[in-house]
Amino acid sequence: MKALRLHGPHDMRLQDEPRPEGGPAQTLLRVTAVGICGSDLHWFSEASIGDATLGQPLIIGHEFAGIIEEGPRRGQRVAVDPQVPCEKCEFCREGNPNLCPDHIFAGHGANDGALRQFMPWPESAFHQLPGSLTDEDGAMLEPLGVAIHAVDLAHLRPGMSVGIIGCGPIGLLIMMVARLTGASRIMATDKLSHRLEAAHALGATAVFQAGNHREEAQAILAQTNQRGLDVLFEAAGENPAVETALDAVKPGGRIILVGIPADNRTSFDASTARRKGVTIKLVRRMKNTYPRAIQLVADGLVDVRSLVTHRFSIEHYEEAFSVALKREGLKVIIKP
Repeated sequence: MKALRLHGPHDMRLQDEPRPEGGPAQTLLRVTAVGICGSDLHWFSEASIGDATLGQPLIIGHEFAGIIEEGPRRGQRVAVDPQVPCEKCEFCREGNPNLCPDHIFAGHGANDGALRQFMPWPESAFHQLPGSLTDEDGAMLEPLGVAIHAVDLAHLRPGMSVGIIGCGPIGLLIMMVARLTGASRIMATDKLSHRLEAAHALGATAVFQAGNHREEAQAILAQTNQRGLDVLFEAAGENPAVETALDAVKPGGRIILVGIPADNRTSFDASTARRKGVTIKLVRRMKNTYPRAIQLVADGLVDVRSLVTHRFSIEHYEEAFSVALKREGLKVIIKP
């Protein structure tokens, strides 16, 4: 089979490898669609993400769908949860499998991910796709799950006002889910004009060009009579975006940090956070969101399809990563 293996920063190699086999604990999947995520770009550019570093050549890719190749479910099209928790530890038992310290995650550490033509993975992580969803839709369910989890953490209620700082695919998905919860006003910022256009088309009530974070926050505050927004979602992974969120949130409001900073550091003005009594929460992947994500897309309530702007075969991976790194379009999909 063909497989893309990361050997170091910007050193991705397409190579022939033996087709893997399933087994008692894992079922063979033919991979049909893989989304390139911001965390994949960290791996590709830096050979690391957060405190995790590349210890051996690794196949990345964790947003994926495919077709089951063996067993009683053979031929079934599925979306795949990239995280498999132990289901035994304290945190799993408490209902927080995303915090499990003994999990495996596709495309992370020693666990090869989905940028290959075939992969074995626990069948418990397979979620059947209804006929109305494409394989690309299936790959988009993972970032949608992150968005659902972020909105869950925000405890949104109808009539609340919301800000999205960073309108990449995750930010836009958060915006769509927030709108479903009844958010009355949704303000979005980004550096790229085509992302702001997408935010406006998908329901943002106001959009602002990102730049100087204080000017950005002042533009948001001017729209709220200086009150500030109830909830800010930071989905850019940059400290100026965190500062914008802190300046633009109302006293007693919430900030949900979704973005992953390249230098593994998040900082902000402590006196402002303290004076406002802000609640800050960080998003750790998602938890038990696939059934809801599938239903939202199948019912036409969340439009994941419009976010896919580029598609490449596995042989054209260099162009695919170039487009993703330049932030051209929105979501890049590789079809092994």
